[in-house]
Amino acid sequence: MSIYQHIKHEAFEANMQLPVLGLVLFTFGNVSAADRSLGVFAIKPSGVPYQDLSPEKMVIVDFEGNIIEGSLRPSSDTKTHAVLYKNWESVNGIVHTHSTYATAWAQSQRDIPIYGTTHADHLTVDIPCAAPMDDEMIQGDYEHETGHQIINCLNERGLHYREIEMILVGNHAPFTWGKTADKAVYNSAVLESVAQMALLTEQINPKVQRLKSSLIKKHFERKHGPRSYYGQ
Repeated sequence: MSIYQHIKHEAFEANMQLPVLGLVLFTFGNVSAADRSLGVFAIKPSGVPYQDLSPEKMVIVDFEGNIIEGSLRPSSDTKTHAVLYKNWESVNGIVHTHSTYATAWAQSQRDIPIYGTTHADHLTVDIPCAAPMDDEMIQGDYEHETGHQIINCLNERGLHYREIEMILVGNHAPFTWGKTADKAVYNSAVLESVAQMALLTEQINPKVQRLKSSLIKKHFERKHGPRSYYGQ
């Protein structure tokens, strides 16, 4: 049995959640699961329909983007995952989708404003949208550069990947991450829901104001603060 079997199963199970949660159409998405001790991650093969996936079809790749094990071609977004794993040491799961509402905000090149407590339960800031990639990066190693596009956006805004686990890539679509592949999928579902609610909120009230800071602080800290009590 492959020494990578555990992350193949983790990646498979996480990928299978994407269609269940309504986050993908056809093959428009992927999840990876990393093992830091082995220096590799398992990722969905490119172009394979979800109903045809199995743990054995997951492809093993190192943090430089080299294929270590697997007979299929890994996701076209593999180099983006590799860049993020190489630079973010506590991330062990990454998700990329083209989910409808989050992608609409990305195509609009807009951050998702923090309008309500659902958003504040997970983040204290607007969900960032990275600026569209410049022509030089597009014409270079595009998927590799996408990873740096994400990292640069957080760095420029003074945000840390451990505190904000989701982003929109301008003109493209969302990426999320977490300590596990399951957590990254959870974050992807939360992002899509918050994106939908923010759109509806602006349609109902075009003059809506961002959530006031006292509510942001209360809702985030009751779930994540030192005296958190939500869900216990």
